[in-house]
Amino acid sequence: MSVDRPRPPSPEHRPTSDTRHGIERSDEYAWLRASNWQDVFKDTSVLDPEIRAHLEAENAYAETVMGDTKALRETLIAEMRARIREDDSSVPSPDGDYSYGVAYETGAEYPKFVRYPRDPSGHAPLVLLDGPKEAADRSYFSLGGISHSPDHEKIAWSFDDKGSEYYRLAVRDAGSQDDDDTVIEDTSGSATWAAHSRGFFYTRLDSNHRPSKVFYHSLGEAAENDQLIYEETDTGFFMGVGTSQSGRLVLIDIHDHETSECWMIPASNPAAEPRLIAERETGVEYDVDEGEDCLYIRTNADGARDFKIVTTPMATPERSAWKDVVPHEEGRLILSHIALKHHLVWLERRDGLPRIVVKHLNGNGIVGDGEEHSIAFTEEAYSLGLVGTYEYDTTVIRFSYSSMTTPGQTFDYDVDTRERTLLKTQEVPSGHDPDDYVSRRVFAPAKDGELVPISLFHHRTTPIDGTAPCLLYGYGSYGMSIPASFNTNCLSLVDRGFVYAIAHIRGGKDKGFAWYEAGRRRNKANTFTDFIASADYLCAANFTSKGRIIAHGGSAGGMLMGAVANMAPATFGAIIAVVPFVDVLNTMLDDTLPLTPPEWPEWGNPILSGEDYQVIASYSPYDNVKSQDYPPILALAGLTDPRVTYWEPAKWVARLRARKTDDNPVILRTNLDSGHGGASGRFSKLEEVAYIYAFALKVAGKAD
Repeated sequence: MSVDRPRPPSPEHRPTSDTRHGIERSDEYAWLRASNWQDVFKDTSVLDPEIRAHLEAENAYAETVMGDTKALRETLIAEMRARIREDDSSVPSPDGDYSYGVAYETGAEYPKFVRYPRDPSGHAPLVLLDGPKEAADRSYFSLGGISHSPDHEKIAWSFDDKGSEYYRLAVRDAGSQDDDDTVIEDTSGSATWAAHSRGFFYTRLDSNHRPSKVFYHSLGEAAENDQLIYEETDTGFFMGVGTSQSGRLVLIDIHDHETSECWMIPASNPAAEPRLIAERETGVEYDVDEGEDCLYIRTNADGARDFKIVTTPMATPERSAWKDVVPHEEGRLILSHIALKHHLVWLERRDGLPRIVVKHLNGNGIVGDGEEHSIAFTEEAYSLGLVGTYEYDTTVIRFSYSSMTTPGQTFDYDVDTRERTLLKTQEVPSGHDPDDYVSRRVFAPAKDGELVPISLFHHRTTPIDGTAPCLLYGYGSYGMSIPASFNTNCLSLVDRGFVYAIAHIRGGKDKGFAWYEAGRRRNKANTFTDFIASADYLCAANFTSKGRIIAHGGSAGGMLMGAVANMAPATFGAIIAVVPFVDVLNTMLDDTLPLTPPEWPEWGNPILSGEDYQVIASYSPYDNVKSQDYPPILALAGLTDPRVTYWEPAKWVARLRARKTDDNPVILRTNLDSGHGGASGRFSKLEEVAYIYAFALKVAGKAD
């Protein structure tokens, strides 16, 4: 990738040293971390002018390097936008006398949240919240949670106008569509109503962006008088609040990446003291739903590492009373569950593919006739999800399905009659013929003999002879599995001769909990070597060839990008790292950052453990930048990102440029008006996707 371009920004070296466990490190770019980062999240104008000038210089350099792709980017945006039905709407979901959904107007970036009578056919929607109107005159706007009260008279809604994920919560009258005087700042974004609709629970973030307190707000009262319900003093735990499927319980969920604790409050009595279900125990996870006077709990207790479902009477929620309803099976990972009045429904994954399972119940934790059946599909690779329902006393569940070739579909399914009703198929206005494409699932041998699943997607006319470029996506952290779902955007690459691939590497749960354990903490290197092995396999099988693979990942997947760039730079034709978590060691050593204490179970605690320190130091991308050739690299950041702070990619790019031995460009583009998710509008997001794809097409020689 050669282009006439000016010299890139070269920030000043100001070495600072840090010694831990007898090991000294020097960081020449630590000054790029704003000392007032908490204030910057809420007001970007207070950013140090020197740091802002550097980020703006990086943006100018990026635009110079990518200037010759401007027309291509405009073409890509037009293509991707043409695949979106602009006046799209969801299938309304019933709740009592009404149904709720979202609807877009042509040209609108944001949806309207609407309500219909229970049978919506022939009825015009009542607009409860007008997203475009609320977003007007804001450089950034992201809607948080929107929840209607049980009596359907109010909605609690929230928004973030900085990208920093501090959400402002408000209350609106469903009839007049006017907000009352309620303004609650610095929340996590969601509200959980009490059964009588006279107030709601919410979580407030502290100055370090941690959800530390649950409050109850009574309608008509000032927010400063809200009642503190629960305070979590351990900074290593996340916290949230929600309801059971029946709506009878308010549930306070406390967890890190390996341990859970849950408290319950009767939704009919918000003043009641929270009751503990099971005391937290390191390594034991559980989540709760409620049936007819009993609890249904998904848990990994008692060595059930792929999870099981237990039940216990409401009167005795503690561990000693738990009884198996769905026993543990090695290799069957239970992902989530919901309890309906007469049925228990769960989503599981076997052999890397999801399915939905239904079991009949008699209530009180008693399995009915024991009958159990599943919903599955036959494609080699696909995505399946429980969409959920507002209702409890129902036999109808809703689920979504898609594959890399099949547009998204929404189904209602009657769990008694087993009738499957297709409600909606995603429309591609510019046209899409699934028969023009090929979707496959192949397996790459890892260095230790494990087989890594890869989902593949390409045009039927693409030659599989090693000449095709390939965009290889990976994540591999937190147990997250990347679904093989339909993506209209990637058609812009596939239609230009790319092979699009997803490597389901260790660190996710694609092959069960053991797949996750084999890619975390002291086993983290498997995540990176699995990705490299996937690239090697794609070359050996002639899907692409060495140097024709463009690696792509974001957030923790951006850490993957930094690691493989250090480990196998010659394998990849380019690296695309979106909000990349690349300064892992420094971040895990800084317990003032929002996510650091809750992240220690995932990565290790290098403050307390010398072994954890050395493991993280062995792969942390920033700490392992070498004097070697690197492929072209594109890094994207968000100034107000509370998850991966802007200075991580800024420091990484600066060190790469200073140490690498080639002339390939390293580009940093920082969105100065957004955070972790980038632009928030459905069309404005396409500009970032087009930028990424234009970079990929440019380095692959397909930008014409």
